[in-house]
Parts: sequence; structure tokens; C-alpha cells
Amino acid sequence: MRAFIIEKYKGVLREAEVPEPGVGEHDVLIGIAAAGANQLDEKIRTGQLKAFLPYKLPLVLGHDVAGTVIGVGASVQGFARGDRVYARPRDHRIGGFAQRVAVDEADVAPAPKSIDEALAASLPLVALTAWQALVERGNLQPGHKVLIHAGAGGVGTIAIQLAKHLGAHVVTTASAKNAEFLRALGADQVIDYRTEDFAAELSDFDLVLDSLGGENLAKSLTILRAGGKAIGITGPPTPEFAAENGLNPVMGLVTRALSSKIRRQAKSLGVKYEFLFMAPSGSQLRRIAELVDTGAIKPVVGKTFGFARAPEALGALVEGGLRGKVVITVP
Repeated sequence: MRAFIIEKYKGVLREAEVPEPGVGEHDVLIGIAAAGANQLDEKIRTGQLKAFLPYKLPLVLGHDVAGTVIGVGASVQGFARGDRVYARPRDHRIGGFAQRVAVDEADVAPAPKSIDEALAASLPLVALTAWQALVERGNLQPGHKVLIHAGAGGVGTIAIQLAKHLGAHVVTTASAKNAEFLRALGADQVIDYRTEDFAAELSDFDLVLDSLGGENLAKSLTILRAGGKAIGITGPPTPEFAAENGLNPVMGLVTRALSSKIRRQAKSLGVKYEFLFMAPSGSQLRRIAELVDTGAIKPVVGKTFGFARAPEALGALVEGGLRGKVVITVP
């Protein structure tokens, strides 16, 4: 089958003929109609994550897929040929930039009925990130105050809608040109990061979802109430993350060093910092599909590329400036 691969870190993404995916007894074979492109794909391509997430090369990239079931393993009970599905394949089994992919059935869910495959493919990674940050880790409740950074991005556009659905007071940072767009998604307040200082304007927040890291994360800690929590999806990773993911002791020490400053700051302020690297979950994707079909969440796709233009899709992520996600359609 045709796929887009990298053969070395920092190498070009190129089209190639690759073997058909093997289908295990718990796997669902998906004929891919569309694939979402993510910053995670670019970070893997450039080798930024190889210490935490090493891959054997050559590698087919792609963490979001939507399409049709064309085969199932012997022990699969919940899916059948012809089902419309979407998924975030688990790490070390990614491969969405291809014509077909085999995914563990636990990572797959029926696609939302009300949208097409391109919109469905935009959702899995960012929607699972938003769900796990706001619902699982953040325990966001009606009346809580949440700050979501980079509201016009892939995670931000979904997180704003989910937070509003949960009954929270939602504040986001973005450029002024996106303010009305984000208010329409559910933001109660939009802070222009170019001209305003969110740390000077906000206080007593229950939760911050940070996708920028660095100084932005450090400032975010100062707006939290006592016991409030900042969840970072860019980093730095923590020792707890290393332990949860079974990383070796050396990486445990590395994460401890990388996060020591922000953890000390959080402790001194009486708040919490957690690093989130989202996990695949078919059961959570089922709940997200329900929210899409009831209109609580609307996918946002900034640009769509044909399969042959997959390298341009990654380039568009690097260039930035798009609302929501970048999607690749597969013939």
C-alpha cells in the first residue's frame, strides 16, 4: 500500500510503497478515508521525542484516522466490516498517513454520525487531550473558572467547547483576529496575547490548560486559586509521567531535572502542576462522538490537503496561523 514515511529523524516525509499492516486477533483493519496531522507528528519527525518515545525507522506517521472497517481480528466482537470508525492508534502502532492501518479495538470507536470522515479525523488526538485534561485530570465542574491557552489551535478549539458544555467559565488566549470566532465556540473572555497580560487580569482560577510551556506555564501558576491545577501538554514532563509510562530510571531522573523548577514554583504557590501525554481510548471517543452528534462539540478544520500533499500538511502545522486542525484526505 502507499504511505508517507520518514527514514531518519529530521528527514523528509516521502511517499513510499510499504507492506500491508498485520492484523492481530484484537485488531480492527481500517481503510483510511482521512487522517489528522498533529504537532506530535512533526515532533516525532524531528526527533524531539526520541528519548521518551523511540521509534524504529522507517516509520509511517499519523496519529488520527477515520474511515471504514475492512477487516477484523478473530477475537473482535464490537466491530464489523463496513462500520464507520475513528481512532487514535496507540503509540508504536501509529500509521495514519497511509491507505490502511490496523488498530487495537480498544482504541477504536464508531465515528460521529453527523459529520464526514475529514471532520471525524480531526478529532481523536485533540479531543482525547481535552477530555483527559478537563474531565479526568481537571475534574472541571459547573461554575469553575478555566483558562485555555492557544484557543484557536487544535486542542484549544475543542477544549473551549467541552469546558463550556461542562458549565465552566471559560477564558482563552488568542490573537485579536480570532476573538469573535472563539466567543462563538463558547469562550466567555478572549485575551489578546499580543497586547494583554493574562496574569495581570486573571486570578482565583481552578484550572489552566497550557499548550505553550516555558514562561507561559510559569505565569499560569500565578493565576490559580490555592489548590488549583495547571495541566501542561507541551511540558516539562514530570517524574510521575515517567513512572506511569514505565520509563527507565535514567529518564526518571531526566524528567525530575526538567520539571524541578516548575514543580518548586507550584509548591511555593500552593498549587499543582501535572504533565499530560494523552492516552488512546475508544470508550472516551464514544462519549466524544455523542457530544458531536448532539451539537455540543463542532470539529474545526483549518485546511485540508490531498494525500499526495501530506508533506505540505506538516509544513502548514509548522507555519501556524490556521484555526483548528489540518487534515489529509486519503483516496
